[in-house]
Amino acid sequence: MLWSDRAEAAQEALRQYFWNPEIAMYNIETPCPDGECNTIFHYWWMAHAVDVLVDGLLRSKRGIYDRTLAELHEGILLRNGGAYPNELYDDMEWMAIAWLRAYNATGRETYKETALLLWEDIKTGWNDHMGGGIAWQKSQLDYKNTPANAPAVILAARLYQCFGNQEDLDWAKRIYDWQKRHLVDPQSGFVWDGMNRTGDGSIDKDWKFTYCQGVFIGAGVELYRATGESLYLKDALRTAEAAEAELAGQDGLFPDEEDGDGGLFKGILVRYLAELCLCVGSPGQPAAALLIRNADSLWEQGRGAGYLFGTDWSKPPAGNVSLSTQLSGIKLLERMAELERKGILL
Repeated sequence: MLWSDRAEAAQEALRQYFWNPEIAMYNIETPCPDGECNTIFHYWWMAHAVDVLVDGLLRSKRGIYDRTLAELHEGILLRNGGAYPNELYDDMEWMAIAWLRAYNATGRETYKETALLLWEDIKTGWNDHMGGGIAWQKSQLDYKNTPANAPAVILAARLYQCFGNQEDLDWAKRIYDWQKRHLVDPQSGFVWDGMNRTGDGSIDKDWKFTYCQGVFIGAGVELYRATGESLYLKDALRTAEAAEAELAGQDGLFPDEEDGDGGLFKGILVRYLAELCLCVGSPGQPAAALLIRNADSLWEQGRGAGYLFGTDWSKPPAGNVSLSTQLSGIKLLERMAELERKGILL
């Protein structure tokens, strides 16, 4: 399969250029001689690395993915001081989503335990500031944003689908309702980033990120899967249209959102656009066409030596390559492989 082979090549580059066995985690960029680049622990980047490893395992069934997941689980735990929770609710949500997927893929109980432990901590972030919602971080409980709420919906809805606990579904609906009322443009479906960051109740409508569109699409998809209620799918489709209209250029490509954390943003959007495609299921749908345009550009124009990817999917990377941007490129290729396997690509 075309996209499957490409995804495997990119995964091999991740192993070759980023994996650091001395810390049982990935270096945050390449090259990184003697691990000198690892001055900061990027907890949420490692969560997305887990997600990408699960993609590779589900596609290939190769043991290298299973083994690396087990090593990474311990490496993260050690680097985080022997416990998985941290200060940022959104980071913990990504970690819980990833290890829940890893549990479903492998059956390892320790991954399930990690996801459930994090979920209990995440729920403490809900409070009455700004009418509800989960806070972004424990030291700023009155700042509410999409990154701390929409991924929590994805997590809660998936927990319900896995274990059948009605309370998890109730949480998913409650958080989704708050998110939609406060941080989604009622006219277009475009998703705003956050509110009350500066303490005056204002909404950051000018912060237009692929990340925010992706997680709200994912929230709608997972609630649709959990409930069968078409409203959630309609919301996701509407936001996907708004994301394309607002963020894709004339060439249909998603923007360069720079290095660092922004390097992960497009990967989040393409993951959940692909989940939307899997729900809708018809080849030629707008979201599938959008993914194809971006994937073709990434592979034909954005691929550097050694299957490395940068911030701009229309040209190869120059200089050091960030782990965040490599993960985003792999997310796109892995989702294309999945859509190809399911017959959704034309």
